[in-house]
Amino acid sequence: SDLLWWCPKPRFIIKPNEVKISKSMKRVFNSGKFKVTFDNDFEGVIRNCKELRENKEGTWINNDMMEAYINLFKKGFASSVEVYRDEKLVGGLYGVKIGKCFFGESMFSIETNASKVALISICKRLEEEGYIFLDCQMHTNHLESMGGKFVSWEDFKLMLEDGIN
Repeated sequence: SDLLWWCPKPRFIIKPNEVKISKSMKRVFNSGKFKVTFDNDFEGVIRNCKELRENKEGTWINNDMMEAYINLFKKGFASSVEVYRDEKLVGGLYGVKIGKCFFGESMFSIETNASKVALISICKRLEEEGYIFLDCQMHTNHLESMGGKFVSWEDFKLMLEDGIN
């Protein structure tokens, strides 16, 4: 099967220290409704991303891709955030880590706000670990409302260089 590869220009990123948390999201965050873990169920997260998209608009995550990401995870090059409510996985995201750059690959939510909680949580973690950016790749209004912004291809390449070296 063919592997599809996109390289959007300009790039859409979030700087971890610039993630926007609305008042209502702060309430959700502090309510203790959701429990957040990191790298606890990578396979569960990618499987949900794959299946939920297949049912909606089709997905680029085929079984070969899924295996490749799981392999990257086992080698320490990929990471996941899991969001649970009452022990049930209700949201999350996963991505690839290279140097101090995090490339968000896909996210899912089967409960309102669960993917926002995942995004805020990974940004806090990335900020603590000195990451330069979270690459969202594609623009969505949802990501823009949370601090996402376009950077030129030139700026992105400089940030990449900085993050990888």
